[in-house]
Amino acid sequence: MLVNSIENGIVIDHITAGLGSKVIEYLDIDRSQDTVAFIMNATSRKHGRKDIVKIQNVVDVDMAVLGLIDPGATVNIIENGVITKKIHLQLPEKVVNVIRCKNPRCVTSVEAGAPHVFHLVDREKREYRCEYCDDLVCMKGEYQNEIMRQQWPNR
Repeated sequence: MLVNSIENGIVIDHITAGLGSKVIEYLDIDRSQDTVAFIMNATSRKHGRKDIVKIQNVVDVDMAVLGLIDPGATVNIIENGVITKKIHLQLPEKVVNVIRCKNPRCVTSVEAGAPHVFHLVDREKREYRCEYCDDLVCMKGEYQNEIMRQQWPNR
């Protein structure tokens, strides 16, 4: 399979096989006007299998959220066909309006404008605690917690 390189944009590489679709969902690609390549289960000498996402002309994505989805992934910033920056993702200490609190008694369920704020409490288990109700969510493995979509500016 041949996927052309991009001139300007980002390449999200070393995504754990199967998590690329969560990255695509968060990035809300169907609302973007940019060219996207999504490669699933590519062969990797280091990881066995991996997913890759290439996005032409986009560099303004929230790295903290990508680190939340897959802290082992890397983001390459491409300018004029050359990698100008390589970012190794990691778990963010705090996320705002990324994870939706599912506790029906949480203030975020009652107050429409209240931000969803979560703090990292266990790095190994990838557990986050809601700032308001102390509800715990796990972002490891086949997590079922809803990640809010990125809001694209009108272009």
